[in-house]
Amino acid sequence: QVQLVESGGGLVQPGGSLTLSCVASTSIFSIYRMDWYRQAPGKQRDLVATITPGGSTNYADSVKGRFTCSRDNAKNTVYLQMNSLKPEDTAVYYCNTIPVSDWGKGTLVTVSS
Repeated sequence: QVQLVESGGGLVQPGGSLTLSCVASTSIFSIYRMDWYRQAPGKQRDLVATITPGGSTNYADSVKGRFTCSRDNAKNTVYLQMNSLKPEDTAVYYCNTIPVSDWGKGTLVTVSS
């Protein structure tokens, strides 16, 4: 079973930037599609971004043009670069593999002045 560890969250002002990281404990990371999700307080977990093994990406409309997903297969790591952050981006951010693995603890992003 793949273990996932997210990091990089924190408190940032509106308009600021953060880069999240997710490390997957698997020797076959390169074949997995990787997804980023977020869950705001009291809301369901939503898909934010996807990156295929070949590096193709897709984004939710709410983050398109502001967030960029990338991966480093040599480091078993997927990244989420978040720019122009808004208060509505406040959430716990999670990554996962496809097929889905056990969820990690996520990393909290708070956008507030």
